[in-house]
Formats: sequence, structure tokens, C-alpha cells
Amino acid sequence: MTEVMEKKNNSIDTKVLPILPLKGTVVFPYLIVPLMIQDTEQTRLVDDALMKGSQIGMFLQKDTQIDNPQPDDLYHIGTSGNILKMLRFPDGTVRFLIQGLARIRIKKFVTQTPFLSAEVEEAKETFDNPIKIEALQRSLMERLKKMIDLVPNLSDEFQISAINQDTPSKLADYIASNMNIKVQQKQEILEELNVYKRMSRIYTMLNKEIEVLEISHKIQAKAASELGKSQRDYILREQLKAIKKELGYTDEKSEIEEFEKKIEEAHMSEAAEQAARKEVDRLSHMAPSSAEYTVSRTYLDWLVSLPWDKSTKDKLDLKKAKKTLDEDHYNLEKIKDRILEYLAVRKLKSDIKGPIICFVGPPGVGKTSLGKSIARAMGRKFARVSLGGMRDEAEIRGHRRTYIGAMPGRIIQLIKRCESNNPIIMLDEVDKIGSDFRGDPASALLEVLDPEQNDSFSDHYLEVAFDLSKVMFITTANWLEPIPAVLRDRMEIINLPGYTDIEKLAIAKRHLIPKQLANHGLSSKYLTFQDSAIKAIIDGYTREAGLRNLEREIASVIRKAARKVASGYKKKIIIGAKDISKLLGPVKFIREGLTRQGIIGVVPGLAYTAYGGELLFVEATYMVGKNNLMLTGHLGEVMKESAQAALSFIKSNIEELKISPAAFENKDIHIHVPSGAVPKDGPSAGITIVVALASLFTQRNVKPCLAMTGEITLRGQLLPIGGLKEKLLAAYRSGIKQVILPEENRKDTVELPSEIKKNVKLKFFAEVLPAVKYALESKNQHHNKAKSKR
Repeated sequence: MTEVMEKKNNSIDTKVLPILPLKGTVVFPYLIVPLMIQDTEQTRLVDDALMKGSQIGMFLQKDTQIDNPQPDDLYHIGTSGNILKMLRFPDGTVRFLIQGLARIRIKKFVTQTPFLSAEVEEAKETFDNPIKIEALQRSLMERLKKMIDLVPNLSDEFQISAINQDTPSKLADYIASNMNIKVQQKQEILEELNVYKRMSRIYTMLNKEIEVLEISHKIQAKAASELGKSQRDYILREQLKAIKKELGYTDEKSEIEEFEKKIEEAHMSEAAEQAARKEVDRLSHMAPSSAEYTVSRTYLDWLVSLPWDKSTKDKLDLKKAKKTLDEDHYNLEKIKDRILEYLAVRKLKSDIKGPIICFVGPPGVGKTSLGKSIARAMGRKFARVSLGGMRDEAEIRGHRRTYIGAMPGRIIQLIKRCESNNPIIMLDEVDKIGSDFRGDPASALLEVLDPEQNDSFSDHYLEVAFDLSKVMFITTANWLEPIPAVLRDRMEIINLPGYTDIEKLAIAKRHLIPKQLANHGLSSKYLTFQDSAIKAIIDGYTREAGLRNLEREIASVIRKAARKVASGYKKKIIIGAKDISKLLGPVKFIREGLTRQGIIGVVPGLAYTAYGGELLFVEATYMVGKNNLMLTGHLGEVMKESAQAALSFIKSNIEELKISPAAFENKDIHIHVPSGAVPKDGPSAGITIVVALASLFTQRNVKPCLAMTGEITLRGQLLPIGGLKEKLLAAYRSGIKQVILPEENRKDTVELPSEIKKNVKLKFFAEVLPAVKYALESKNQHHNKAKSKR
């Protein structure tokens, strides 16, 4: 009888019910839920339902932000319920318990004031195969037990209540109401009228929740394990501190405090200070025994030891600076003027950026020693790094700290060593940098040697910017061509050509001899060199643009004198020209230009190499053959093309040169450049080859002590060449008295040493033909010489 009455009370066919909108809560049938309201209209609805003893309809709002929901703001499937108990509070809040009865569907709204009411009907549930439902119910209970085991705040009573649910529908609603899922998902379950589908959806949600809980447990277990290790390490460290204290090993300041103090004193840039403090914070949480601790500590050592704001004060007295430069180096006025100009501007404008200068010249002319002299004149620290053979970009930029044994690049290392942020850094042999799979150091230098970028140079190890704009970079090279164009563009090129014999004599007397006497424990009271002796060494034992071999030969003479003094010789030793051959042996070099004169088809030319200027002979001859042109002497492609152009020019000007057309018939022509093991290339030998061929086919000698250089065209123009000063120095050293040059090189003779201008006659030609005619002796001169030889 009671069961019949319960069904009667809970069933709804179609009736009008007051509608209570719900925010963030879904009420399921047969479940008792506490609710709270503050809205006046909703309070009136509850009061009215209690007075009449009627049911109410509860429907979820679609948007919780709406305070006065309209019919369209509610879901149309909800739950009917009875109010069991109500409490009022002084702040106007009403709390009540309500029991859900059945799923209902809104057919239409009847009123909207004073509260919503609607005509509703019961939403009938549907059932599938009872066996499938029974199987799914058992699976649900199994997964529910699994979830209860994983969630500590879910008691066993929850599982007991679930077991006591007498129908699959009630079980599904009970589990859904207690699961930690979104409100929209609960509404979807409420709207699902097929009991099997509703249970299936809840089963999927349970599986997902269990998976999340299992992963969460693993994470918590791992975190707890790591936390336990950290706590253990902390306790052991504290115990170690206590033991050290008992033994008397007490430090006034910890390593962390010491680093913090150094950071304050270093006056770093803002970014560097942030990086340093972050690293100190990391260091404070590490165990000193860990490998990472050592890496972090080394990094901090580098940061705090760099001279972020330490600078040496420049000596801005121009007279003293010039005196210092003159003491260390003879001549080189152009370079000295450039340094004095920089100091003058530095005196007027203190924040000028450091210049990027490149000294280019043959070995031994004093490029490296000049850098030291500039540093001494300016009062700056000096550091040098050789780039010759460097292939790893990390040598410049450093290694990243992820590598074992990582350290900053050479630039930062030199800055630290100098303990100043404005030293003079010499990058030696910049033309000999290599590149391979490890990177291209020349490309890494682009940032270092760019005044517009190097104020924020970033080393891979430091990973913070360091200002290099105050550094004065000086690079050296023997040869400009190997230097990449973009790198060459960033530098101010200053050429240091070789020295003349007079300059070498002065340098030897002023610098080389006093230096070597001091190195060998002697002084001028024991030994002196006559000028004639020094000239004999220069002329007969050295053939170079620089001074290294000269210094080596002088040292050899002084060693022999030192042996004599050490053996008890009391008198002062005076070295004259006659003594040199006894001390150094036979003459090593003779003036080749003077020994190979008067030979038809042999012409001296001038070449420019990385080691200075050289005298280069071109030999031409012919033989019976098939009109072939043979070129030997390890010639490059450009020089071979110059030879072909020279032959074409001779053939096209046979009338002017008075050469018979038959002279070329059935003849092979052979052009050879001696020193065949040495590679030779370049267009400047064009005029030399033309004169050699003209001498061969006209059977006329070249004028004595005459050399030449210049590029030719097929139309007979003589084009300008480079390395003029070096070539003329080589000509002068070889005893050449006249040199044929292109007209366009006349302007380059302004800076030639007066010694060359005085002793070497320069003849300028714009066209090849007049130059050839000038170079060859007349037939009468040639005939008279041949007659005198007979």
C-alpha cells in the first residue's frame, strides 16, 4: 500500500510548477541536496511552495552571470522536488534541504512574475536489455571501488550507499552527483533518459578520473621522494656545519656571501648583475659535492672577475707619446701620426670608440712590436693572441656551459687577464685564419671588430653582453687577399712596406745591435760595428723586406765576439766589412739584377708577395716546331693569359718592331720564369713578357740595370699595378737603376723613400709600344757590345 502511495506522490503527468533556477548545481532524482538563495523573488517562491505543500521544478541556468534568468536562459530538462526543511538567516539568506523526485521537461512557461512557473511533464526513462544493464552496473561498482581507494576523502560509506541503490538509474544518478566533473557534464547525464547510455557515460568518466588520480599519485610519490632526499642532504649539511664548528673550522663569511659582496663591488651591467644573482641563488640550493656546483661556481668566478668598469687612464700628452713611439721604432711616420691623431681626439672627446687598425706588411717589419709600443705610449695594458691556424669559432666566442670544461673565448680571457676594459688587443696573423666543420672564426670576428656592434659583444659562455667599444684592436697580416671582404671592410688598413738599406742601417745601429749586445751580456765598450760592416751584412747575407734575418746575422757575429771576450780577450773588438766574411762565411746573396745582363730574351720583372717585393726574371726562346706556345715555371692562369696576350701584341705590331713575319713560321715559342718550385700569378708581368719576346725576335738586348712591371692590354695600353713601394724596394736591393712603370702609378710615388727616388730612375708610360722601344737597346749598341766581347 505504501509503495503504491509513493509512486502516486512522485508521478507527474502534466501540471504547473514554480520554477527555481539553479546556478552551478544539478539536483538528481531521489537525492537530498542543500541549497541557498538570496534573491527576493526566489525566496517568495520557496515560501509559497512551503505554504501550499507543493513541489517545485529545479532547472540549471545556462549562464551563471545572469541574475534574473528568463525562459530562454534555462535548460528545459530538470528535476521536480519537495522542500524538506528551511532556515532563514539575519542577512536575508535562505537555506533549505530539497529532495529530488523525478526528471521533468518544460512544455511551456505560464508566468514570469512574481516568479517563473511552467507547465511540465515527466521525462520518462527508457531501458535496454536488462542483462547488459546488470553487467554494466557491476562494472560501475568495481570502478567506483577503485576510485574510492585512490581518493582518501571518499569514505567507505559512499560505497555502501552506492551498493544500497535499488535501481541502476538511481545508482547512475548517485555516482554522477558525487563525481568531480563539470556542471555541464552533470546536466548532460540528467538529460540522458536511456539508462544504459547514462551508465556508459558515467563509466567512461570514472575511468578517466581513475587514470588522472593514478598519474597524480605517481607525481606526488616522486615529489615526496625528491623532497625526502633534499631534506636528508640539508640535515647532513647542518650536521657537518656543527661538526666543523666543534672542531674550530669556522668561516667568517660563507661562499655565497662572498660572491654577493663581489657582485656589489664589480659594478656589472644590469643584465650581468641579474644573471649573477640568479646564479648565486641556484648555487645556494646546490650541494657543494655536486658537479653542477663546480660549473656554477666557475661561471660566477668569471662574471665577478671581469673588469666591467675598470679602465686604465690614457696618457694624453702628445709630445711624450711621440717620444715613446720614436724611441721604439724608426720612421713609420704614417702609423705614428694615426696614433697621435687618436690621442688628440681622445683628449677632446673622452668617450670616443676605440679604432680598429690593421697593419699589413711582410714578415719582420715590426708589426707586432709596434702594438706593444703603442700600448706603452698610451699607458694601456697590452695583450696579444695569434690567430694563425685557428679553425674553431669557439676560440673567439667561447663554449656554451653545457659542455664539459667550457670556458669563455680568447677575447674575454684577454680582457680578464689585462684587468682593464680598455686594453690594446693585438690579433696577430688575421690573414691565416682557417675554417672547418667547427665554424668560421673570421665570421665570429665580424662582431668583435665592428665599432657599431662590439659595445654589446655576447660570449657563448657568459651569455651576457660585454662592452668592447673601449678596446683598441690592432690586427696584423702579411697579405690582404685571404682576409674576407666583410672583415676587411671593418678595419682601417695601414701598409707597412719593407725597409730600405739606409733605414735598415739606422735601425740596426739604434735598436738591433744594442738589443743583441744586452742579450749576450756585452756592451759597446766590448764591441762596436762599423757602418761598412752592417752594410755588408745587409747586402750580402740578407734579402728580405723586414729585419729578422738581419738581426739573426748580427746575433751570430756578436756570439762569436762573446766567445772571444769570455776566453780572456781584453781589447775592444771593432767589426769592419772585411771581418764579416770571416765570421759569417761566404756571401749568401748577390745582386741578381747585375749578373744576368746582356742576354737576349731575358728581362727582369718585379713581383709582390706576402714577404715583400721580389725581382723576377722572364726568359723567352724559340725553336723549330709547329707554332706552339709553351709556358713553364709554375705559372697561374692569369699569368698564362698575360703571356698569350703578350704574344698576340707582338704579332700584331711586327711592323712597328721591325720583325719579319717569317720569324714566327714553324717555330715553337717557350716562355719560362725561373724558380719553378714557387707558384707565380698575376697580370703585372705582362710588360716584362712583351719585352722578353720583343728582345728575342729583334735580337736586341734589354738596357742594363733596367726592370719593369705593368699589366698590358691587347690594344697596347699599360695598366696600373699594386705593391709599388715593395717592388721598387726589391729593385733597389737588387741594384736596378731604372724601372718602367705604368703612367697611372705616378701618383703612388709621393710616399716613396727619398733613397729610392734618388737612386732609381722611374720611367712612366701609358702605352706598351713606347715602353718596349725604350727598354731595348738600339742595334748599333747591341752590335758594339757583341764586338767588344769578341
